[in-house]
Amino acid sequence: MPDFVSIREVGPRDGLQNEEPIPTDAKVRLIDALSRTGVRRIEAVSFVHPKAIPQMADADEVWQRAEKADGVRYSALVPNSRGARRALAAGFTEIEVVVSASDTHNRRNVNRSTDESLDDIAELIDLLHTGGATAEVIVATSFGCPYEGDIDPLRVAAIVDRVARDGADRVAFGDTTGMGTPRRVRELLTAVRDRNAHLPVLLHFHNTRGTALANMLTAMELGVTEFDASVGGLGGCPYAPGASGNLATEEAVHMLYDMGIDTGIDLDALVGAAELAESLVGKKLPSGVLRAGPRTRLTPLPA
Repeated sequence: MPDFVSIREVGPRDGLQNEEPIPTDAKVRLIDALSRTGVRRIEAVSFVHPKAIPQMADADEVWQRAEKADGVRYSALVPNSRGARRALAAGFTEIEVVVSASDTHNRRNVNRSTDESLDDIAELIDLLHTGGATAEVIVATSFGCPYEGDIDPLRVAAIVDRVARDGADRVAFGDTTGMGTPRRVRELLTAVRDRNAHLPVLLHFHNTRGTALANMLTAMELGVTEFDASVGGLGGCPYAPGASGNLATEEAVHMLYDMGIDTGIDLDALVGAAELAESLVGKKLPSGVLRAGPRTRLTPLPA
């Protein structure tokens, strides 16, 4: 097992985009609270057309007003060259683009085929590199699709082949539907690493079927040390019917804390941020740690 696991907090973007829009002030408060937890990476906003994702319509203002904490790396998601230019102009140096392994989901998401998106991403990678930013390619529906069902790991590996040739700096695999299981995680990572072992990998799990922590543990056993998680378990996918929230950040940190694996994150501060997120969205969030309260955390075992 690794000594350190890096968690990218995605609640402000991936989490909030699946909720009813909340005020700009509330988004800034959430980012600022998360910045004070010790988390090293935060996905802050996405630069998308407001008609597509109205929850992110105020991305420029949110980012301008948010406090940028020392030691925290902030990133943004972009769908196209217009969004990429906005992100670069805002000062982001870590930028994500997304493509779905499922052709049907990709068409529902961005109204084009997977191959067409990959052509666009090749141009986006060049644009981002020219602007001084890194390009992470997120492969959504890597473990299954709400429309097509199972996804062949070799199809995902072929997408990684393409984006690696086009210059992607890293890849992430999204369990958009929560269909991932330890077996699927093992098969996907094996298929990808057989062909692109050099490329940094991050995993993004949803907890729709209650397997997110098991999947995370399996990936760690295979050497993965970077994961997405969302405060309180916020999130889902507007183009994946039935997909529930992301892996809750505090659930992941609680498990790692008890295993003696460092994340740099203060669990009590994180639970406080989750309580804030719950109040801002106006509903109970699915996190088990949040329900139990911060004082139930365990004494960590020696690493």
